Amino acid sequence: MKILDNHVHTHFSIDAKDTMEDVIKRAIDIGVDYLTFTDHLEYNTDHFSLDIHQYISKIAEYKEKYKKDIELLTGIEVGYQSHLNKEINELLNLSQFDFILCSTHTIEKIPVSYKEYFEGFSKEEAYRKYFNSIIQTNKEFSNYDVYGHLDYINRYAIYEDNKILYNDYRDVLDEVLKIIIEKGKGIELNTSGYRYGLNSIHPNIDIVKRYKELGGEIITLGSDSHRAIDVCADFDKSYEMLECLGFRYVSVFKIESVNLYRYIKVHIIQHNRKACHGETTADQSIYIL
Repeated sequence: MKILDNHVHTHFSIDAKDTMEDVIKRAIDIGVDYLTFTDHLEYNTDHFSLDIHQYISKIAEYKEKYKKDIELLTGIEVGYQSHLNKEINELLNLSQFDFILCSTHTIEKIPVSYKEYFEGFSKEEAYRKYFNSIIQTNKEFSNYDVYGHLDYINRYAIYEDNKILYNDYRDVLDEVLKIIIEKGKGIELNTSGYRYGLNSIHPNIDIVKRYKELGGEIITLGSDSHRAIDVCADFDKSYEMLECLGFRYVSVFKIESVNLYRYIKVHIIQHNRKACHGETTADQSIYIL
């Protein structure tokens, strides 16, 4: 049985506190086999938030120290902003990353997590602006593997009902999903929505279902943990959703050598599951092809 988490943060991210080694020890304690660090690359006023050289050096140090206990993978979460396209690509090209997660956190220099982003806009206007930004990002940026938490905006929205109903945004969401699929990229199932009180995974099940209907295949699982205790949090819900929708595997990205870059298919096996409503307690396990 293999356990993985493709989206974890450490003290290298400004909004996380636990050290990288604390996160590793927690992962080992719960039996994780593949752990991908994805600390933030964000632009803060006049500089980027991550010292990439120090970050990669520290991962390399722990890869060697814990090589008998866990496989550590070097990832990064890029908070893409259009006006920084050149600078972001230059930074990413300085090093080899196993995994690059692209996320939309800021639009027109205003963080989506700020109330200011929503002021003066209806819910539909604010949400469509966010989804259109993802489309624009994909038109001009390809240096990534998977797009993170596609409906992240509802985490911070200020409306009476922040839910995203697929049918309300069908046209723009289909465009988002189609361009990601056409580029050969994937999407992430991010379980942090449960910890933010949304009672759902990012993106919600209707969006994931539509992704599959459109031919989407590549999916990674990420806790988006900013505390060691949250590594692999609520992954049982992710596996249940994927099984219900008919997905056969999740992915882990790994550079095998200087010239070989691939994603590993991690198959999902279920036993005695009756339907998508979770009436049975399936003994869930995964294995590497």
